[in-house]
Amino acid sequence: MIKDITIGQYLPGDSFIHKLDPRVKIMLSFLYLITVFVVNNYAGYGIVIVFTLFMIAIAHVPFKYLFNGIKGIIWLIIFTAVLNATLTPGNVLFRLFDVIPFTDKGINLAIFMSLRLILLIIGTSLLTLTTSPIALTDGIERILNPFKRIGLPAHELAMMMTIALRFIPTLLDETDKIMKAQMARGADFDSGSIVKKAKGLIPVLVPLFISAFRRADELALAMEARCYKGGEGRTRLKQLRVSYRDYIAITLFLVFSIICIISRR
Repeated sequence: MIKDITIGQYLPGDSFIHKLDPRVKIMLSFLYLITVFVVNNYAGYGIVIVFTLFMIAIAHVPFKYLFNGIKGIIWLIIFTAVLNATLTPGNVLFRLFDVIPFTDKGINLAIFMSLRLILLIIGTSLLTLTTSPIALTDGIERILNPFKRIGLPAHELAMMMTIALRFIPTLLDETDKIMKAQMARGADFDSGSIVKKAKGLIPVLVPLFISAFRRADELALAMEARCYKGGEGRTRLKQLRVSYRDYIAITLFLVFSIICIISRR
């Protein structure tokens, strides 16, 4: 399940979305996230789902690969849905084990929150799946450049965010390998109480932290060996330019956002 998480991974491609300027993709991703929070009814979510499927299709990202990424947070979605369905006041539709009440407003809210979480995961995954780490760094740095006047280290901040995103799949792979190695030694992560399962993760977390610190040290040494000194005086082989594709994407997103706002009751 861990290896199915797709956040932070990059799939090389030549699609319309791959060719968009990274600055435009980052800004449109924020607009998409805001729009997901704006919609408040099933019609609005229907529009967002259709638009999201359209983006996945033109990005040429395999549907199965993208939706497999949701498996990693399926228990979080179920847990959140149950809490919303049982703790939200409203008319009680039925009681689980004659004790736990499920209300009409709670179930409605649980469906909305589950859809919202799934769409947020897919939207953020689509950004990293279609944008290379270098392009993402350049895009974030250019967006943060105006804040340099107030002392914000734009390049260093962009580099840290990109490295963090880049190492998410690496750490997940490392976690999967360590868990399989511990299971080969007889460890059991699936049975027992929650406390026992939490204690069982200690043999996984210790080598995982050691591996993460080792990788960070190796990365720092590699950057120092290449005389890396931050963004000062740094030049780029490829300059970022906004093209006609970006204007088309911005127009489509604005139309999509306006329709979603109109769909609100």
